[in-house]
Amino acid sequence: MEENGRFCKIKEKYKWLDGTIYDGDWENEKMTGKGLILWPSGSRYEGEFSGGFLHGNGTFTSSSGCTYRGGWRMNAQHGIGKKEYSNSDVYDGLWKEGVPEGCGKYSWNNGNTYIGNWKNGRIEGRGVMKWTNGDTFDGFWMNGVRHGYGVYRFADGGVYIGTWCNGLRDGKGTFYPAGSTKLLPSLKKLCTSLDSENDLAWETRQVISSKSKSVKRSLSENMPVINRLSSRQISHRTLSLSTECTLQDPATEAGQSDLVYEREYAQGVLIMERIRDCSVSSVKNKRQNNNKFSVNHVEKNSYMDIFRGHRSYFLNLNLQLGIRYTVGKITPVPAREVRSSDFGDRARIRMFFPRDGSKLTPPHCSIDFYWKDYCPMVFRNLREMFKLDAAEYMMSICGDSGLRDITSPGKSGSIFYLSNDERFVIKTLNKSELKVLLNMLPKYYCHVKDYENTLITKFFGLHRIKLRGGKKVRFVVMGNMFCTELHIHRRYDLKGSSQGRYTDKDKISGNTTLKDLDLKYKFHMDKNLRESLIKQISIDCKFLESQNIIDYSLLLGLHFRAPENLKALEQTHHASMQRQKSLVPADEGEPLILPKGLLLVTHEPSVVNTAPGPHIRGNPLRAYSMGDNQVDLLLPGTARLRVQLGVNMPAQANRKIEEDHHHININNNKKKMMKKKKVEGTDGEDKEKGEEEEAAELFEVYDVVLYMGIIDILQAYNLRKRAENAYKSMKFDPLTISVVEPNLYAQRFIKFSQNKVFPQTP
Repeated sequence: MEENGRFCKIKEKYKWLDGTIYDGDWENEKMTGKGLILWPSGSRYEGEFSGGFLHGNGTFTSSSGCTYRGGWRMNAQHGIGKKEYSNSDVYDGLWKEGVPEGCGKYSWNNGNTYIGNWKNGRIEGRGVMKWTNGDTFDGFWMNGVRHGYGVYRFADGGVYIGTWCNGLRDGKGTFYPAGSTKLLPSLKKLCTSLDSENDLAWETRQVISSKSKSVKRSLSENMPVINRLSSRQISHRTLSLSTECTLQDPATEAGQSDLVYEREYAQGVLIMERIRDCSVSSVKNKRQNNNKFSVNHVEKNSYMDIFRGHRSYFLNLNLQLGIRYTVGKITPVPAREVRSSDFGDRARIRMFFPRDGSKLTPPHCSIDFYWKDYCPMVFRNLREMFKLDAAEYMMSICGDSGLRDITSPGKSGSIFYLSNDERFVIKTLNKSELKVLLNMLPKYYCHVKDYENTLITKFFGLHRIKLRGGKKVRFVVMGNMFCTELHIHRRYDLKGSSQGRYTDKDKISGNTTLKDLDLKYKFHMDKNLRESLIKQISIDCKFLESQNIIDYSLLLGLHFRAPENLKALEQTHHASMQRQKSLVPADEGEPLILPKGLLLVTHEPSVVNTAPGPHIRGNPLRAYSMGDNQVDLLLPGTARLRVQLGVNMPAQANRKIEEDHHHININNNKKKMMKKKKVEGTDGEDKEKGEEEEAAELFEVYDVVLYMGIIDILQAYNLRKRAENAYKSMKFDPLTISVVEPNLYAQRFIKFSQNKVFPQTP
């Protein structure tokens, strides 16, 4: 045994004082040739050495379970190699100084794959990304995101050819819907196929001149392991592309498959779309009427048109640019409690957005505009109260899929936008509504803070856009109360009044918002759930009364699960039987799912589905039927949902069957029952008192999931409303009209809710 101060030599096996062991070839007292080295951490390397370094080909296994097989140069992965990460990700390709660089293939454990060029450990250059949903992007990348020219193939067969900038579509492009591939140019000329799953030609496609870094590490140090790239990091901007195709792409109906659409984007926002072949104008008009996200080209010098209709795409772009700027500016500010100076018209952020850009603002394709963000600290704290992450908020509203404008169900004429993920509704306000909200905001903030389960509309931002020429447009960002994975079969806007509160039958469709007199159902629910609901409605109405607010509504959404009790209809007329078999509520027109009911189960936070996402706070509700335990809603075959006030609330919808020509058939249906009451006389003889005929009341009973909230809370009882009240009171019953003083409005609203909509269970 020889001692050299650092190690002890035993034949060909050497051991350092820190526990590192080497067994292999030596030359000139340096590890050279083939050998095996073990580190105290559990890592090991078996392969070639040169001059004391890992140099040549070898296999390295880290203590965490990562394995690399391939080339080495001076203790760093270099050349061709394959690395299998501990989470099952795999990179197979070229390496340089310990990081992927050159051509390579990366496979994530979720099934996504990328084949193409890398630089400094990031995707950069030409490459193909495949997602598990079937989408494919073949084009250029920079710093891990799409940047430059590319071809995006959707899983349904649609193709978009255009340019991207920092992960967002930017500039002009062409969209070919599914079925129109015969119109596509030769993709072989546009892109080179990199789809081979088995073979990959390892040749460097770019010559990158950079100084080699000398890497000398002590053999007693653990070998370096490159940071693992996550699929979310690479494709976080493209997760919604498959759904985006559904929202933006034209319907692939018969007669539309030959259309080609020219589009133009600005920082991910769609600002122009037109059909290349104008001869199919009839199809274009049909698509504009039916498609939720239909975009028309707007001349840049005719921006006044945006105030004359529902399509306002310059406003769309300006709104996204402004929110992106102000939310990004206020988010890094340290959190603190709001002060009195944070409220009011003077608490604001103001910015000018010139078309050519400035030091603080990016260039854009809209017109010059001035931006004002009201009470930024207040709304930042409100978003945190509602457990809404700032990044998710910005991506939802300002993502590359744009906003969809929707038709207003009311008579205000406001423009409504819906975010691509349907989390947020953005509404234009008039000047009086803006003042009401600013005046109410301090009390609203305290109310939301004190009552985390309030049903009142949740506000997330208040903004104003001023265009050159002086035109001002004001926006408020609100939570979408119907943001749920379940389909909303029916929507009701309930005020508690009756005068004029009905919808013409000819105008009713699947998306129509119905009114008070259209509601034929009464909803029965668990005792504790109902008590919590009525109590919160009363508290919210008292708050609105204190703010002199009227004309608010209970927006109620129904998801019909399935019939629970249709036994009473078993002997009805054939028409009634057809309704039963079709699994639809009478006159509703929307199919139900399965003939299974809803179940309340004990709350389990680890397994509950927290959808619909960002607008819910507080603890799950307690149910009387479950021993006053916190409960979740179990939908057989669907999901387990968290029950909260106004969200995922289970109930039974009872609808009384009215007798008409479809139902009258006394002999067959046996809807009338004869009852005989016998009265025993004093002489012991039974005497027939008479016959009493009673009509049995028949009900349709359905299991439903309820979503609700109090909306339209920005109408003050001002002088104009007082005059309207006086005028209508002379024509109609004062108790039936909508416009009444705040105290009466609140009392009527509460009474209507607890007696007509959510009565006590018999």
